[in-house]
Amino acid sequence: MTNALLIGTWKGVVSVKPKDGQWAVDKQALTNWGVFDLAISPRMPNRVFAGTRGDGVWVSEDQGETWKLPNRGRPGPGKVRGLAIDPQNPNRIYAGTEPIKLWVSDDAGENWRELGSVWDVPGIGNITYPGNVIEPHVRDIVVHPEDSNTIYASLQVGFMIKSTDGGATWKLLNKGVDADIHTIVLRTDDPDHIYVTTGGGDGRRGTAPGRALYESPDGGESWKPTAMEFELDYSVPLAAHPKNPDILFSSLASSTPRKWKNRDGGARAKLIRSEDGGATWQTVETGFEEMHKDFPMAIAFDSTEPDNVYVATRYGRVFESKDGGRAWSDIGIQVAEVTEMKALPV
Repeated sequence: MTNALLIGTWKGVVSVKPKDGQWAVDKQALTNWGVFDLAISPRMPNRVFAGTRGDGVWVSEDQGETWKLPNRGRPGPGKVRGLAIDPQNPNRIYAGTEPIKLWVSDDAGENWRELGSVWDVPGIGNITYPGNVIEPHVRDIVVHPEDSNTIYASLQVGFMIKSTDGGATWKLLNKGVDADIHTIVLRTDDPDHIYVTTGGGDGRRGTAPGRALYESPDGGESWKPTAMEFELDYSVPLAAHPKNPDILFSSLASSTPRKWKNRDGGARAKLIRSEDGGATWQTVETGFEEMHKDFPMAIAFDSTEPDNVYVATRYGRVFESKDGGRAWSDIGIQVAEVTEMKALPV
């Protein structure tokens, strides 16, 4: 069962726990910083890494009860946007930052070294990001579960890069996919099969073949659109069932967040699910207007009871399903603007 939900927000990380049959906010930490990613290794489920936008990578050894900055006073990542733990080595963690840099630690964040080879990829210096508040950055990082030398990282806004030698060299994956890649998921039974969510900008401009979701059967060499049943063209979250990789959850919205705030219907979003590995997708009916207006920003499965699914909207409401997404309930909490969510097992 789920012991806690850890929710990354623009105002720190929030721990939400069941108490007397109801969910309640238990603790809030790192409140001076936006927490844009959380990482947990199944091999060490009590240890949580939190990437802050400004103060590096913090670590909790007790599922979010207390936090420390392991490399205080030593060089390391600053504005962290993405984290990934090596599935083969729970002490090795990667951090992607704003502006574009990729860091690795082999001792759980005590010491870091920069993988400067990222900047050998042609065109990296020309990557831009819309607006003046956020710089170009590394958005997501994934390490191959069977081969620690294979690493993927998405760049905002500049497609995705791949290393097959532990980060010594990188290849740009930019053929037939949207440049604005938000989330990367590898199938557990076939890790060369990749799913990504995107901002859909290239699709809207007619320079990419799809809308918001794509998949690759060959490690990113080729891509095809998925979820084309929907006209919606923006996505962020993507979560795979822990025991059945054919079951996927995502969400879609109409256009970009800049256009949601002042229009009727807000994001005009849909929560969607596939039960056949992305071949087809269906709308998940939740009965909650917040899911439609505010956009489902983060999705998490309970790894021990995977029919338990949790969804956090962009503006801080959280919903749960105990039957794989057929029936939903509001867990009754409100947090700051959401960036990420993890379900922590007992």
